[in-house]
Amino acid sequence: MIQQVEFSLPAYPRGYHLITSNILRELSDLPEVGLLSIFIKHTSAALTVNENADPSVRTDFESIVNHIVPENLPFLKHTMEGPDDMPAHIKASFIGSSVTIPIRNGQLNLGTWQGVYLCEFRNQGGRRKLVATVYS
Repeated sequence: MIQQVEFSLPAYPRGYHLITSNILRELSDLPEVGLLSIFIKHTSAALTVNENADPSVRTDFESIVNHIVPENLPFLKHTMEGPDDMPAHIKASFIGSSVTIPIRNGQLNLGTWQGVYLCEFRNQGGRRKLVATVYS
């Protein structure tokens, strides 16, 4: 059986935000065993699974990724939407637009310290649309 839900997240500021509870609120009961695929319908934000306990991890993610892909690079051509736009597209491609999480005993089978992040790369990204698909 396949269940699919499309929903929007509230607008988040630039940075890395735990959204595991947002996703679970949108889903009905999870099957005993299955897979959850989550896809973001945007090209300037991403999804990943990582540390959910220490907020400094999210701050460090922001610092490192901005160091790797800085704004205002003089050779960028796609600049009409602001200096954060093209770097946001590159960051989103590096991190990815989807995650897949196993389901076991009716719960997400994440590690003890894992959570799903929204990686918001725009200064004013707005609401983000996600598609969650449960395969059982």
